[in-house]
Amino acid sequence: MRSSCTLNIAVVFVAALASGGVDRVRAQAPQPPAIAGQVSSAEEGPMEGVLVSAKKTGSTITTTVVSDRQGRFRFPASRLEPGSYAVRVRATGWDLEGASAVDVAAGKTTTLDLKLQKTRDLAAQLTNAEWLASFPGTDAQKASIRGCTHCHTLERVARTKYTADQLVKVIERMSTYPQLSFPMKIQKLVAPRIGGGPDNPEQRLAAWRRQAEYLATINLSGGAPWSYPLKTLPRPSGKATEAIYTTYDLPQRTRQPHDVVVDSKGLAWYASFGEQILGKLDTRSGKITEYTIPTLKPSAPTGILGVRFDEDENIWLGMQFQGGIAKFDRKTETFQTWSLPPALNGPHVQINQVGPGRSHVDGKVWLQDAGTYTVLRLDIASGTFEVFEPYKIPRPNVYDVIPDSHNNGWFLALGAQDVGRIDAKTGAIKIFKTPTARSGPRRGMMDAQDRLWFGENNADRIGMFDTRSEEFREWSVPTSGAWPYDVTADRNGDVWSGGEYNDRINRLDPKTGGFVEYFLPVPTNVRRVFVDNQTTPVAFWVGANHSAAIVRLEPIDAVSAPTAARQ
Repeated sequence: MRSSCTLNIAVVFVAALASGGVDRVRAQAPQPPAIAGQVSSAEEGPMEGVLVSAKKTGSTITTTVVSDRQGRFRFPASRLEPGSYAVRVRATGWDLEGASAVDVAAGKTTTLDLKLQKTRDLAAQLTNAEWLASFPGTDAQKASIRGCTHCHTLERVARTKYTADQLVKVIERMSTYPQLSFPMKIQKLVAPRIGGGPDNPEQRLAAWRRQAEYLATINLSGGAPWSYPLKTLPRPSGKATEAIYTTYDLPQRTRQPHDVVVDSKGLAWYASFGEQILGKLDTRSGKITEYTIPTLKPSAPTGILGVRFDEDENIWLGMQFQGGIAKFDRKTETFQTWSLPPALNGPHVQINQVGPGRSHVDGKVWLQDAGTYTVLRLDIASGTFEVFEPYKIPRPNVYDVIPDSHNNGWFLALGAQDVGRIDAKTGAIKIFKTPTARSGPRRGMMDAQDRLWFGENNADRIGMFDTRSEEFREWSVPTSGAWPYDVTADRNGDVWSGGEYNDRINRLDPKTGGFVEYFLPVPTNVRRVFVDNQTTPVAFWVGANHSAAIVRLEPIDAVSAPTAARQ
């Protein structure tokens, strides 16, 4: 094991000012809007649920509003400072008629009516969920290719002309890339995971062949156009249109903000999924400061997955293939790292998650190894690690570990239907089964009542386990094909989750079972979700993992009347 302390030289990027910062939309009602208008088309007339975005020339910040039932939209004056703005829309199946730009003057409302026309390239606008809904094939065939989206879109696959024989070679090559690879930054695996047991080459090749044969039926190898109709999801309506979004571009296209968290000062922190980079975004000024995270294994893939606060809001990081975890002290702006000892630190090791939230209870931090599918615990004072093996090899993928108020470790088994508890004092392990079989609990959070909220990534549901009463509850998301990755609860009792495949954010009222489903302004590949409970109303944050951006969603109305859940 190794512990080290590193002083950082911060690299600072200054973005354009986000006028109004975290000003609340409702408080700006007396002011005339900066831009107001109506969205319409020849086919529909006034169009509800169109996302209208404005970005000032030279800025890295985009503000987005949504058209209401009458097609009207309004940009609050507090959000747009005077200047020239480019305007774009997001409405699947539609394009703006020509380019649109507008000038904003102080104290005046600029009227901007937007005309939309049917798009000539619907395929370029589909989310991964819409591609999956469009593809012919069985549920098992579609499930076999969902993992492709960890690195790239399904559009990329659908546009290929490879035959099944050629696709076998492509899949073989893709299998050598870790999930943190994507087209802007390719990295190679050093060693395969061992937690699932020995690899069977014959089974692996047979699976590649089945996958390749299926992909050859949905791409363009048989000629253009596709042999199946392209399906789209409905646009937002009702309460889902009552939101304002702020999108912050990151300094480099290689940034993958897998996890975004916000501290008590309103600063947003992110780490790059494929780089040794920790970033700090000042949401008031738009300034971004980046810090270089120490490298522990120069020959291993770089990048960070889990980002979580301890009680003092120091940032802890799961360093993946670097074989350790890191703590960033916000006051001194230094990193301290802990490497696994050599006996535990083989090339297959992948420390994705870290759980420091209750480390003040006993001085210990939980972590997880995706290489062995085990849970570990660090004693901060001594630097020693304990290993817990909830399963014998072949093991299911133990994906996350989350502490409760007593710093017991709760793990989520993506490869099963299990939520597990490791007793902080005795080390005893107890496993609980979700009501839905093979639900795939993936990632989540512990609320103040010691209720564990999590995404059921294989069941298309939100799950909750009350660790005190030992009772489960589950909710199906309103639009199938979201496959929730993560879940978080806010101070009002609402629960938020993201659709990993459909660019939609689900807001659940657990008391009624109703949802509001917001559509994001950019393709997002939703992973970690976070709610800032210090604002009114609360603000939702997510990293656009493949778009090098961070998105903040603010509901305009603090009290919503959600729509019914899908049965």
